[in-house]
Amino acid sequence: MATQKKLVSTVELSADQEALAERIYEKLKATAEQELMGMVRLMVSKPDHELFGRGEFELRDKLNELGAKVLETSANERVKKGLPR
Repeated sequence: MATQKKLVSTVELSADQEALAERIYEKLKATAEQELMGMVRLMVSKPDHELFGRGEFELRDKLNELGAKVLETSANERVKKGLPR
């Protein structure tokens, strides 16, 4: 039986950092769910011969866009909290 990789990395945070992480997560949760469904639909729409290659690169673009939203929200929340960037 194959072992599945754990997708979520575990990072130990202080109580303040965990509170900030939870606040950022709550702000991004709805957007991330919508983006995830869009990514899944994108991949389902691709014929087999486009799943890798073209489809893969389109998926990576979407992941980068979501990552940019996480970065932007994280930076904005730190500024609101008065934390250094």
